[in-house]
Amino acid sequence: MTPMDVAQHVEDRSPRGIAAAVSRLVRSGDLRPGDRLPTVRRLAAELGVSPATVSGAWQALAAVGLVASRGRAGTVVLPEPASWLPPRYRDLAAGGRSDGVPARPTAAPPAPAPRPGPPLDLSAGTPDPALLPPLGRALARVAAATPAAGTGSYLGTPVVEPLERLLRASWPFTPQRVTVVDGAVDAMSRTLEQLAGFGDRVVVEDPSFPPIFDLCDQLGLERVPVPLDRQGLRPDALEAALRTGAEVVVLQPRAHNPTGVSMTSTRAREIAAVVRRHLAATPGAGLTIVEDDHSGEIASSADVSLGSHLPDRVVHVRSYSKSHGPDLRIAAVGGPAAVLDRVVARRMLGPGWTSRLLQHVLADLLDDGDALAAVAQARRTYYARQRALSTALATHGIEVQPGDGINLWVPVADEATALVRLAAAGIRVAPGAPFRATTGPDPAAGAERGGAGHVRVTVGALAGGPDEVTRVATALALAAGA
Repeated sequence: MTPMDVAQHVEDRSPRGIAAAVSRLVRSGDLRPGDRLPTVRRLAAELGVSPATVSGAWQALAAVGLVASRGRAGTVVLPEPASWLPPRYRDLAAGGRSDGVPARPTAAPPAPAPRPGPPLDLSAGTPDPALLPPLGRALARVAAATPAAGTGSYLGTPVVEPLERLLRASWPFTPQRVTVVDGAVDAMSRTLEQLAGFGDRVVVEDPSFPPIFDLCDQLGLERVPVPLDRQGLRPDALEAALRTGAEVVVLQPRAHNPTGVSMTSTRAREIAAVVRRHLAATPGAGLTIVEDDHSGEIASSADVSLGSHLPDRVVHVRSYSKSHGPDLRIAAVGGPAAVLDRVVARRMLGPGWTSRLLQHVLADLLDDGDALAAVAQARRTYYARQRALSTALATHGIEVQPGDGINLWVPVADEATALVRLAAAGIRVAPGAPFRATTGPDPAAGAERGGAGHVRVTVGALAGGPDEVTRVATALALAAGA
């Protein structure tokens, strides 16, 4: 089928109708993987609708992984996904392409790369397993003290008392309710489900963690991107975004993924002032801020939260995956009862609660001297690795502001070329495109690089010492150039 044939199969000319027609053509085999769809303007002219209508249909198809934009090469049909991952997770796993095919470099032929060393994966965004506190003694103590993990009823409280006490003592503000769920993304998903419905607008950071964009797309939410600076979300841009009618703001208060930026206390006061002005000018607005503190205990920055200024408007999520182990699958959520009670009630119709056995294990780790020392050492180590790679890059003329957490956001002239050059050197990093809320040139790349792009480097995985840091910095410098 040629691109010109698509219009003949469209009966309903709304975005939903156009998307449904293309979806039927893909399922029937009339449109095959690799087929190019008509351009937005061409199909809009053929159907007698606005380009925005066709663009909305293409965005809906891309959100569910049926098609992908290839820039000047147009929008093409993707193969049947061989993965259970959501679209932007697939982009990260496949090096920036939803179909798993390496992106074609657009820059000049690659510069000579350093001799490849041992394969090094700096793309995953996961903690260094060697820096996690051991679980053996905690498991043994919990098993001996609470063989049944306190599960005497399916209707018991969702949080065990020792863990809730520790969480409340360490929370950055006084929450009305505290509960635990199965990781930070689970917390974000369940909270967004309660706060926003199909078609609602949600303010997101640009760039931000790709699954946040996938969540918004899955829930049918319209993303309103707001850029950051070195202190966090920009107040002026947030003020403009709130005027669009958005009633939910999603932000990362510290160790921002991918940039490493942490919100300062001054910026928190500025954002709180923006929110108060908006609420005063919009009587009845239901604005809620959802904070994703995904790095939690390994973050070196202060635990700054807007909940200190707006406790009735903030849901704060703190993950223990990076500090105590991804397989614990525990994130704590604290905030207004009006939101948290609905989250807990909805979970009662699904998993019910997060394993009380694992909750007791986490409570033990949060109160054990050796585990506390292990987490503190991990925090210092990640901080040192951030600074070491930033310093090494500076010797090659690449100025990167070190942030917090386990990731570094490195500017490059062309993302696809950078990925190929790094792969040739035996190094894998994450492409920057999935982290951006908007398509097109990367606004954060700066005019000096033509708004080209970034790659995310998980410095937490740089465990090989100075020689490994030197090797990575040299490869990144060669990969970043035009």
